[in-house]
Amino acid sequence: MDTAQVNYEQSLAADDIARLTRWADDFPEPGVRFADLTPVFADAKAFRDIIAAMVAVGSEADLVAGIDARGFLIGGGVALALDAGVLAVRKAGKLPPPVRSQSYDLEYGSATLEVPADGIELHGRRVLVIDDVLATGGTLRATAELLTAAGAEVVGIAVVLEIAALGGRDRLAEYPVTSLLQV
Repeated sequence: MDTAQVNYEQSLAADDIARLTRWADDFPEPGVRFADLTPVFADAKAFRDIIAAMVAVGSEADLVAGIDARGFLIGGGVALALDAGVLAVRKAGKLPPPVRSQSYDLEYGSATLEVPADGIELHGRRVLVIDDVLATGGTLRATAELLTAAGAEVVGIAVVLEIAALGGRDRLAEYPVTSLLQV
């Protein structure tokens, strides 16, 4: 897809995201401003625009990794449109062993992500990582490191919304990062 088409797809999605995002102050704890994208995903046109915009930047991928849980919603749609496989990157304890895991710090705690250690060959796969929000970059970085350690090549990271003031993009400097809307 040419650059003009990619920009057009991203512009449509950005308008939808700006219009429909619901902001919740002091959630999940004081001092955090949460971007609730539920209304965005519930709008058929907005959801379609988001999928189209991410497909436009992920054409090199043969596997889409959606991060628990909202990344699953987007990742499935993107994978289907790309004719690629989809991988659910799960929170700790949601998959039966054996698993590959990566721990990381969040802006309000710490967490661990997991993928199956067998049953899915990741070595040599070209993976587009998908999530809803880029904040501090910890979750996306942990996912990229987890996939790379398994032998995959992360060909891009795509998010619906980026909270630029939190500097998460800086933690992902070695990856191509696309955000459909920066705030």
